[in-house]
Amino acid sequence: MNTSGAIYNILEWITRFAYINLLWILFTLAGGVVFGFFPATLAMFAVVRKWLTGKGDLPVFPSFWMYYRKDFLKGNLLGLFLTVTGILVFLDIRYIQVTDFEWIFAPLFAFMFLFLLFTFYIFPVFVHYDLRIGQMIKNAFLIMLVNPVNTFFMLVCLVCVYFVMRFFPALYFIFGGSVYAFITMWLSLNAFHKVAAKMDN
Repeated sequence: MNTSGAIYNILEWITRFAYINLLWILFTLAGGVVFGFFPATLAMFAVVRKWLTGKGDLPVFPSFWMYYRKDFLKGNLLGLFLTVTGILVFLDIRYIQVTDFEWIFAPLFAFMFLFLLFTFYIFPVFVHYDLRIGQMIKNAFLIMLVNPVNTFFMLVCLVCVYFVMRFFPALYFIFGGSVYAFITMWLSLNAFHKVAAKMDN
């Protein structure tokens, strides 16, 4: 590939990332944020998954809109579980801070860390497999546990992206969601392939 071709490909991917990120923001707002965030996030992950599986010429807006409508209810059910779990963890931490039960903090912190890692996989699992919410949650947690190397690289990549974007805050708005989706979906697909290979043996 010549230099001009390489530059064109780079600019094309930058445009894709910015466009899908813009759609994510707009559709989140279209759902009143509360009801739009999770369906928009899942639609973004579904489109990114298509890119990563060789369908780079996918029409972005029609595909995004299709996934948004299709997973609107199911996505909000998943969002309800994640939101309630996150609120309970936050309330537990606040309660421990004003009581004498500091000994509970360590296991609660460990659970909170595992929950954070679990959220890296839940959206990729949602768009990759056709599962009920309960099965989805169980599979995402198990895949996270049996792929510590993948999970570690995912965490390292996201931390690096976070520090880069801290120096250029505008990047959060332009690429924040799409870069997160790309990294977690890419590494999750690698984990899914490993799990499938183990099951075939």
